[in-house]
Amino acid sequence: MLNPDFPFGYDLFLAHPDGLGSVPAELYGTEVAVIGAGLSGLVTAYELMKMGLKPVIFEADEIGGRLRTASFQAAPQITCDLGGMRFPVSSKALFHYIDELGLETFDFPNPLAEPTGSTVIELKGQKIYVEDPDDLPVFYREVAEAWKRALQDDAQFEQMQQAIKARDTAKIKSIWNDLLDEYDEESFYGFIANSRAFKEAGFEHREAFGQVGFGSGGWDTDFPNSILEILRVVYTDADDNHRGLSGGAAKLPHALWNHGPQELAHWPAGTSLASLHGGAPRGAVAEIRRSQRKGFGGAQAIEVTERFGSSRTFGAVVSTVQSWLLSTGIKTEEGLFPAELWTAIERSHYMQSSKTFVMVDRPFWKDRDPVTGEYLMSMTLTDRLNRATYLLDNGEGQPAVILLSYTWNDDALKWLSLPAERRMELMLHSLEKIYPKLDIRSHIVGQPITVSWEADPNFMGAFKANLPGHYRYQERLYTHFDQRELPAEHRGIFLAGDDVSWTAGWAEGAVTTGLNAVWGVLQHLGGQDAAQNPGPGQFLDELGPMKLKDADELVS
Repeated sequence: MLNPDFPFGYDLFLAHPDGLGSVPAELYGTEVAVIGAGLSGLVTAYELMKMGLKPVIFEADEIGGRLRTASFQAAPQITCDLGGMRFPVSSKALFHYIDELGLETFDFPNPLAEPTGSTVIELKGQKIYVEDPDDLPVFYREVAEAWKRALQDDAQFEQMQQAIKARDTAKIKSIWNDLLDEYDEESFYGFIANSRAFKEAGFEHREAFGQVGFGSGGWDTDFPNSILEILRVVYTDADDNHRGLSGGAAKLPHALWNHGPQELAHWPAGTSLASLHGGAPRGAVAEIRRSQRKGFGGAQAIEVTERFGSSRTFGAVVSTVQSWLLSTGIKTEEGLFPAELWTAIERSHYMQSSKTFVMVDRPFWKDRDPVTGEYLMSMTLTDRLNRATYLLDNGEGQPAVILLSYTWNDDALKWLSLPAERRMELMLHSLEKIYPKLDIRSHIVGQPITVSWEADPNFMGAFKANLPGHYRYQERLYTHFDQRELPAEHRGIFLAGDDVSWTAGWAEGAVTTGLNAVWGVLQHLGGQDAAQNPGPGQFLDELGPMKLKDADELVS
């Protein structure tokens, strides 16, 4: 996922034998606050620990953030991922940690993907059964071809992918910066509706494209978002070739929490984040403010107060929570950030997301109908309430899991007020219309598990997705980690997390912004990059996101 806004090779940065940098020996053991024990916070803390600093992690709920895995009570070994569940193989920085920690992965059964036995597309009551993508009806192949043509005609898709694969950063920036001026205020739907390919195809093709989409399924709930968000996804192959984490996505953050590296500065070999914290992170943060104590880089230290009153002072703080929480959930001193950064925080747009899972006695969908020869049930895309239904096999002799419904935005809001049982009943009702001869209910065991991320006060949404015209806000949030030119009153607190990244909603963005924050903290405390492995901040002038100009600036 060599992102076109800032095509810095984080995978190469992580793999370099000289490491990510160092701090002077007199700073060993210096405490740095990390707010949030999601993936970004844990990556940040893990790398700071390896440098000899002492991260102090604060967490309001549970370790893992939106990499949250739930177990079914009747069979704790059977899990379901409530948040992130599939990770594109192009996420090289993410897979650096997955590989380092020895975690196992599997091919995720997306629609029409190789590990998916069959896919059913049911729109307007018409059902299509497909085992091989080449067997799609002509209409759906026309939809796919229209999307492919639109990307090439209007967004130089092939040229950008070639540049990314070649790591030709000059070419990447040349293509992308030209597109920014053209598409900053264009929506996803505006892009396809205005494309020659979809105009020639017609509305029905655009409608089906929204329902069935590309890669991981339908995308019409993304139609109001900026087309730039979608281009980032398809350019970097984030939309397809996904892998899941065996045993659940939460395996990764918990492994980061518990893993004891053998090579660390200052700390004994085998020291882990868990051991530095006595087995548990600090609690929820209630307030962040400037302290009167002297800090680093000309800035005063920062005081972090927990919900039940305990306060500690730090020379640097990294906030990895969803940025809205800095105004709604944490009393944050206004002067910590410039006014324009507060604007960017408040204007962030979050996607709603809902999932409902049931456990079934076995993967019965692998049985074939003796008359038609088709699988009894398939990965399903539909315009009914469910929208997308996934079938998750746990191996021979184990119960299986059906993700009855995975929905976004308006579709997710339809479930928000409903309890788990009612959600399940409505979803089964829809599936019974698609599979009228199949008794799904007879296979269900245990209680459904459901989540609506917009209802969780620690998240208030699944992830950020910029609306048209939001590029300037994202540029401010993303580049905030480089504080060398900021006045002292705004230094020392760093933002990280996937909503700060250009690829919100993907774990890769959580990892890379965490690494940005590590670089920022390193500079703030007086440390330095490895001479042969300069960090991301050293490349912002060359490769960084473009600052869009206003009309009056262009005239002058």
